[in-house]
Amino acid sequence: MTLVRLGYVAMSMHLENCSPSQTMTYSQFSKIKDREAAIRKLERIANSNLENCLRLLRHNVAHDISFFRLSSKIIPLANHPELPRWDYLTPLKAQLAEIAAFLHNHPDMRVDFHPDHFVLLNTTDAETLKMSVKTLRMHRGLLKGMGIKPEHRCVLHVGGGYGDHEKALEQFIHNWGLIPETIQQMVMLENDDTTFTLSETLYLCEKLGIPLVFDYHHYLAHHPETESWETQWDRVIESWSHVKIPPKMHISSPRSKKEFRAHAQHVDSVMFLDFLQHVKGSVPQIDCMIEAKQKDDALFQLMEQLRTYKEIEVIDGGSFFIH
Repeated sequence: MTLVRLGYVAMSMHLENCSPSQTMTYSQFSKIKDREAAIRKLERIANSNLENCLRLLRHNVAHDISFFRLSSKIIPLANHPELPRWDYLTPLKAQLAEIAAFLHNHPDMRVDFHPDHFVLLNTTDAETLKMSVKTLRMHRGLLKGMGIKPEHRCVLHVGGGYGDHEKALEQFIHNWGLIPETIQQMVMLENDDTTFTLSETLYLCEKLGIPLVFDYHHYLAHHPETESWETQWDRVIESWSHVKIPPKMHISSPRSKKEFRAHAQHVDSVMFLDFLQHVKGSVPQIDCMIEAKQKDDALFQLMEQLRTYKEIEVIDGGSFFIH
């Protein structure tokens, strides 16, 4: 028996006018002649995004959802090279503190981030690595402001293959030694759908002590014929042995056979149940992040479908036991 908690990504299909990713381009910013006024506008947008994050968290609690991925676009232009001295966190302290108070009152709520693909820790370019670390520092500042322990709260891909996977993996290990420990502690790695397979990602995780977030859909889209996720599962779970929070994974379904890598609107419950039948009992708990176009609606629909299976014991609106 394993406890499974479902989560979803960043946005709700049921809350109106609740985007946590409202933005302003640098072109729009630069058209405002008064630079201080332009910065104040950025800060107002960021505060509005945080207000919507809190609305989303309240929505989640109302529907028994205890797992949520925050948007990485809360602060527009946070790391833009033309705004190197902008102290973006200070004006957000009050709104961050309100989220921190809410999360303190709901300690079972797990939240994390998935920074964008331009965060590359295996790059050979020093400026790209510097910007990647700067972006992760921004995420750490948000986590700290929300009262969340930053350890293992940012999911990343390994990065680019650069024509030589073995060399790219060793470049990751080299760069890892240049990254501050406080940033290292935030990182989880995910197998991807085009470049680094489950076994390649596990190689890094085991060598560097990083937990692996298993993406089942990515595995189905990209793995060598000789690789079986079932035989690697114990290694995946072992990568979480030193971590204080339960293992997490990503679940999604292909949009179609032709667009296999693209995410579908919802999650195929048969596909998901087949996976769960293989892993039940291997861990006490696993948190599953749904990566579907219909966000929380995909979660609601999946829960409704899972209720019909005899192996599923529903606990509440967002979690269940698999027997």
